[in-house]
Amino acid sequence: MSGIFRLIAVVYGGLAMITPAVAADVLNGKDIAQRWCASCHVVGKGQTTATDQAPPFAYLARSPDFNQNKLAFLLLLPHPNMPSVSLNRAEVADLADYIRSLK
Repeated sequence: MSGIFRLIAVVYGGLAMITPAVAADVLNGKDIAQRWCASCHVVGKGQTTATDQAPPFAYLARSPDFNQNKLAFLLLLPHPNMPSVSLNRAEVADLADYIRSLK
């Protein structure tokens, strides 16, 4: 897909149209999770502390409707106890792929 068509697809299709050329990076997603999410969520195996108010990422990974778009919307409209996290599309894709890797 040429650059202009990819741009049009992203602009009009939103996150659902991210192409394989913009592949997610699971390791970067894990780093993001540890940096931004681990104080409340259990983000990986071996983590021993988190709040009981936030679901573990492994639970989110098993949710049948979990995907990158749902994560993006959750981050755009965080609940009161959740800090505002400003991630770009690639970082959201990375974080979503990391969460899915925990299935």
